Amino acid sequence: MAYDEVLAERVRELLEEGDVVLAKKMFGGLVFTVQGNTAVGVVGDELLVRVAPDDTPQALAQPGARPFEVRGRISKGWVIVAGEVLDDHVLDDWLQLGRKAAAELPPK
Repeated sequence: MAYDEVLAERVRELLEEGDVVLAKKMFGGLVFTVQGNTAVGVVGDELLVRVAPDDTPQALAQPGARPFEVRGRISKGWVIVAGEVLDDHVLDDWLQLGRKAAAELPPK
């Protein structure tokens, strides 16, 4: 599955404002790591976001958000956000949430 290159570039630009970010292909898309931990990714035209356990209920209540499923199983700590809700402000909020969750993990 190809990923939305425009969305990926938007993500890269916003993340690079504050951190050293690496991008690598994974999950059939492109993921972005902060301090070696995956924070967010672009899968198709959607955003994959790492979410801390305490933030998960609030994250899933946001417009366009749903649990990330792999082979019919929900992956805890991850949320998928529909691309059509990702205006610049909303995208930045999701990136901050992903960055926060990744920062809570030990650096790799």
